[in-house]
Amino acid sequence: MANFEDVKRMVLDLGLEIREEIPEEELIIVEDENRGIKNMIIDCEGDLLVIEQPIGKVSEKHYGWFLERNREMPFGAFAIDKEGGILLYRQTLRLDTLDYEELEASISSLEIFLAEWGDELLKILKEA
Repeated sequence: MANFEDVKRMVLDLGLEIREEIPEEELIIVEDENRGIKNMIIDCEGDLLVIEQPIGKVSEKHYGWFLERNREMPFGAFAIDKEGGILLYRQTLRLDTLDYEELEASISSLEIFLAEWGDELLKILKEA
């Protein structure tokens, strides 16, 4: 079973920078702006690893568009933060089976989305 130290090691091996670490919560905040990753939260929650990348505030009229994109994403999904209407990319993985390739694929899924849909995403974010 992977633990917090294993996750940190994998994150560094993926070339991500650990910007902040909260050891008592087993949480790190990582970034690699060249890949579109900024303030990505990677959190060991019991038996789960939760990955959340805040994207930005979006108008409700675009929620359907993001639901359609969820179907196209191989891993993870978009969610809306109920407090502020902030769009998040979210992926939940099991720590007991986590390996480097699974973590890499989960993060790459967001990168692929950004490469394919980044221009449209920027237009949507400007409307909010």
